[in-house]
Amino acid sequence: MDIIGNKTLRDLLDEKVGMHRDKTFLLFEDKEEKRMELTYGEFASQVNRLSQVFLKFGVKKGTHVTLHLPNNLEFIVSWFALANIGAIMVPTNILSTANEMEYILNHSESVLLITEEEYVEKFEKVRNQLPYLQQILLARYNGEKYKEQSLSRLINAAKDEAPTIPLDSEDVAAMLYTSGTTSKPKGVQITHANYIFTGEVMSKSIRLSPEDRQFLVLPLFHGNAQYYSTMSALVVGASVALTEKFSASRYFKQAIRLGVTVGSLFAAPIRMILAQKYDPLDKNHSLRIIWFAQMVSENQLEQFEEKFGVSLLQMYGMTETVGVPLMNPLDGIRKNLSIGKPTIGYEVLVVDENGNAVANGQVGQIIVKGVPGRTLMKGYFKNEEATKETLQNGWLHTGDNARIGEDGYFYFVDRIKDMIKRSGENVAANEVESVLAMHPSVYETAVIGIPDDMRDEAIKAYVILHQDKHVTEEELLTFCRERLAKFKVPDSIEFTNEFPRTSVGKIQKHILRLGTSKVNI
Repeated sequence: MDIIGNKTLRDLLDEKVGMHRDKTFLLFEDKEEKRMELTYGEFASQVNRLSQVFLKFGVKKGTHVTLHLPNNLEFIVSWFALANIGAIMVPTNILSTANEMEYILNHSESVLLITEEEYVEKFEKVRNQLPYLQQILLARYNGEKYKEQSLSRLINAAKDEAPTIPLDSEDVAAMLYTSGTTSKPKGVQITHANYIFTGEVMSKSIRLSPEDRQFLVLPLFHGNAQYYSTMSALVVGASVALTEKFSASRYFKQAIRLGVTVGSLFAAPIRMILAQKYDPLDKNHSLRIIWFAQMVSENQLEQFEEKFGVSLLQMYGMTETVGVPLMNPLDGIRKNLSIGKPTIGYEVLVVDENGNAVANGQVGQIIVKGVPGRTLMKGYFKNEEATKETLQNGWLHTGDNARIGEDGYFYFVDRIKDMIKRSGENVAANEVESVLAMHPSVYETAVIGIPDDMRDEAIKAYVILHQDKHVTEEELLTFCRERLAKFKVPDSIEFTNEFPRTSVGKIQKHILRLGTSKVNI
């Protein structure tokens, strides 16, 4: 038996309610700074009631339910209520377009959608193309038009009865869609065991205690917010302070108000916070550590820690690894220009194209050893080929290049996959290229990421037009905005007559990158 055994999310929550029934579990502040709170006992009651609602709507074990929500209490209640009955949460980005959501709802075969009133129109546009979807429920809705679909009303009317549906630790509890090198995202299957394992790894890596309070400002549809913040707090009986959205200007003021002790950020939000007018009072917080992912310059690291009086800790992980296989040590020497060293429960190698470990200092692909469905993702939904390519003989192939220094720390180099990292969001270049290619004036296109001081990378598109065709940059950007989520729309488009190519005609994007200049925001 491992550290998880056959424990499920339902078992874990029952255990913590028994230990901390009257203790605050969730503290939520919406965008108007209105605050709401749930104790462990109150949260469990909401979870049980919503479980009964789902059962009445025909949600069964193994079925998918899509959440299209901003950060709010209903998101986390829905997540655990679905896990309570063995159903599967599919969290999605509220910036996704109707077309993007049509693909996810159909690919996941979701029978139920939970969203908010302002997003209803998005789904009405494609409602006739959603054969699996049976019902839409609305969170934070108190009006009359959709009162029969009001999540809060349904919860309040339901019985507080715990379901008795048999569950197993390796049952899938969630499916998180992640962009790949193809135009269609892949559904990463995450089990009950995966969630509990990452909670254990993350909490032990920073000595989280029941007195700690995680500061959750990143979107809940991301693995980061679910894995690192929520699960680490739950496994130790700590609490979570949740904000509806990230605010660079209010980050530390919210941290002070909400009494948080541990935070989690990406590189882009760190730079955004540094770009704000400095307020010395922002140092009056209780944060002892902030996890972060993606590269921050040495100067920015020093500025952040000095200005705000809190230590940063760089780590490396992805949706598929579940936990973070690499992290800077809490008690050892921190080298935050690196992505750290292997963490508890993981073995990590850097290998060449033949799968052989490379010597220190040489660049190779990061691969992570683990057990699918327990310490690594279970696999990709309805995509056996991609699963076999990624999970090979107990090793997860990340598609990311790194090198190991003589000091034993891992240093990120670049992505093998043609992926752009923009403000914490993965954008597949091929997806943007496919949309641009739909325009009647476009003959061929190539999309790359270029360095951006604020957002990690900006998206730049190179376009060759058909002969005798004309279109402006703004017209193409408008075309993209109508078909892509906001964060996937190119920042700039450059028209060209030809692309640098290999002998077999493949576009040499590395040469395009050499000709780009840094974008400053």
